[in-house]
Amino acid sequence: MIDLLEIAGQRPEMHIEKADIRGPFIDLAAGFASLPGTVLLMSGGELDCAGYHILGIKPWLSFTGRGHRMKIWSKAKAIDFTADPFTILRTILNTYKTESSSSLPLISGLMGYLAYDLKDHIENLPRTSIDDLCLPHICLFAPSVIFIHDKKDGSTWLCSSPDSRFDDELNSPWLKHRGVMQETPSPCKNWVFQGRQNFIPNMTRDEYISSLEKIRSYIASGDVYQVNFAHRFESEFRGDPFELFKELYRDNPAPFFAYINAGDHQILSSSPERFICRDKRHIETRPIKGTRPRGKDPLEDQRLRNELKNSTKDDAELSMIVDLLRNDLGKVCEGGSVHVAEHKRVEEYKNVFHMVSIVKGRLDASCDSVDLLRATFPGGSITGCPKIRAMEIIDELEPNRRNVYTGSIGYLSFHDTMDLSIAIRTAVVYNQKMYFSLGGGIVYDSNPSEEYEETLHKGKTIMKANEDRNDNEDKEMAWINGMIRPVNQAHVKVSDLGFQYGYGFFETIRYSGGIPRFLDDHMARFNNTWKELFNGECPDLSWHQIIDQVIDANGLNEKVASIKIIASWGSRMEPPYDHSLVVTARPYIHRMSGKNTGGLRLATYPFPRQTPLADHKTLNYAYYYLAGKWAGEHGADEALIMNPDYSISETNTAGIFVIKGEKAVRPLSLHSLPGITEKRVSGLLASMGYHLETKVLVREDLFAADNIFITNSLMGAIPVIELDKKSTKNSMDICNMINDMLL
Repeated sequence: MIDLLEIAGQRPEMHIEKADIRGPFIDLAAGFASLPGTVLLMSGGELDCAGYHILGIKPWLSFTGRGHRMKIWSKAKAIDFTADPFTILRTILNTYKTESSSSLPLISGLMGYLAYDLKDHIENLPRTSIDDLCLPHICLFAPSVIFIHDKKDGSTWLCSSPDSRFDDELNSPWLKHRGVMQETPSPCKNWVFQGRQNFIPNMTRDEYISSLEKIRSYIASGDVYQVNFAHRFESEFRGDPFELFKELYRDNPAPFFAYINAGDHQILSSSPERFICRDKRHIETRPIKGTRPRGKDPLEDQRLRNELKNSTKDDAELSMIVDLLRNDLGKVCEGGSVHVAEHKRVEEYKNVFHMVSIVKGRLDASCDSVDLLRATFPGGSITGCPKIRAMEIIDELEPNRRNVYTGSIGYLSFHDTMDLSIAIRTAVVYNQKMYFSLGGGIVYDSNPSEEYEETLHKGKTIMKANEDRNDNEDKEMAWINGMIRPVNQAHVKVSDLGFQYGYGFFETIRYSGGIPRFLDDHMARFNNTWKELFNGECPDLSWHQIIDQVIDANGLNEKVASIKIIASWGSRMEPPYDHSLVVTARPYIHRMSGKNTGGLRLATYPFPRQTPLADHKTLNYAYYYLAGKWAGEHGADEALIMNPDYSISETNTAGIFVIKGEKAVRPLSLHSLPGITEKRVSGLLASMGYHLETKVLVREDLFAADNIFITNSLMGAIPVIELDKKSTKNSMDICNMINDMLL
């Protein structure tokens, strides 16, 4: 077992004082939102569960885990190890356990999230859906500074450790806090959403409805009574996630808003649903089942409210989940203490009505917060009934792992309090992408089309925020088998040999000055490859007109662009063939943009290459892609590709020219792509008086050269300034002359 005291030391004693905070609490949080480990819990609205705003910053201990791979770190030390996350959570809570007589809900403890996928540490469940985000399953921070605002009396309290209160670093969070206390913060800049399209679903409407029909068949066969099913949306994201969080809170202030800066990803949650609240031995959960949109006028609003209240379907759905939660709580609560305090309460939100029940119990004296989590996690309202079979069906039918969605967000204190929400209406911002899931409980009487529309109502706030900023954004368009379509509608069948084996090829063309450069040369090479690899008649197409259509559809007429023409074999080995042809166009940013090095650095790729496929630009391109990736990881811009005899061939994206005296030499390689730009550059060098040669070159020849440069159709000619971290001779003069004539 790990020694927490050795890693993080003793738990800091927290000093409690009133804080004179001026301005909205959310503006106080804005000053710390960019700091990793910041967790904000905002209680929006006036419901009885929305009592406190809590901000935790400057963690003295952090705990994350994925699968059985755990990590704990503090200012002084970090350790990676293998363990069960719930076991480590209990160790942390027990090691730093303290008593508190304060009425505040949190004096010291952990804040953060528990992902839905922690279920795999409680039950033995199948894992057939894709975990494409690979985010932590548990992510918790122990803040050294906690602000708590009591909404009832308007007071704000500060719980802080001595080292944080007297930190004299110039830019310390504490000094920033003092500045916030003394003056009203200036307004934050608006967030910027630069997605090129609205949220893209991970399944079509028809696929969603088909999955719901499958669930109904499971219910009819007696497998399950109810399943909570969700679909995920994604979009590109640029800007400040906290600014989006502020806008969402202003537009629809639900009781369990949360913002977590986990370092490499941020969580934005606008959940209305409490999962588990613990105050010593008093336990409460508030499942939500049943949703209706708000009406356009008071009359319609009241009609929809009554419709929800009187719905037998929603009543049955909520009652099933209440029974499930009563059973879960009964595992860890005193016998006879679990009861339904309130049933079928209709709560009003800006966009929807929800139907809510309140279930309470008294925790058995032998149980703790981890026992409570193990008995109830994940919440039954977002799995279904019976829970285990419902989770199996979710994994079968949802294509992606849920990650934090339908997990829990909140705090677990060191003094036997806890408040966790169900992470619905929750978005993840990760590596310039946003992910957002929407779902609902499905019973046999569910109408699939209506259920689909209901999920969209639940996500109306964040989707509207996205639409407002994308109304003027064009989708990226491509020519796909004869039609201009959005790129996100370009699909490849799994039986396509281009997908299975890379049986296909492509051409990359520079578009500048209103024309595709050297199009005839590129298409001659394209047609030659078609004849050799596809062994058939080349497509009879007006490529110039097709390219013009794609350029125009993407608004690139006045810009420099990269055009890619892709051919994939398809799945049929005899006529009629189902080849795929695609033409894309994207803005091109030159390789030297933002660099002041005067050239590119090469690193020798340690895995030589020889294959007849190198005679063509095939879709079997993984070798070159991995070579370029390897070069970047080793501090270089390009990988130098070697032949099997360790003579030089090319780089992972370009051809090589070596200047020595009056000679211009190209490396001799049994198999390498004859470059379009290489042919043009050779002609230009000949016109400058250079004698052209093609011969075997080795690394030492490059260091003995007067000049080395690489070329391709997009970037033209660029000097090589370094090979394997050793400088080479180079000059921009010859490259400038070539580029003036080529580009």
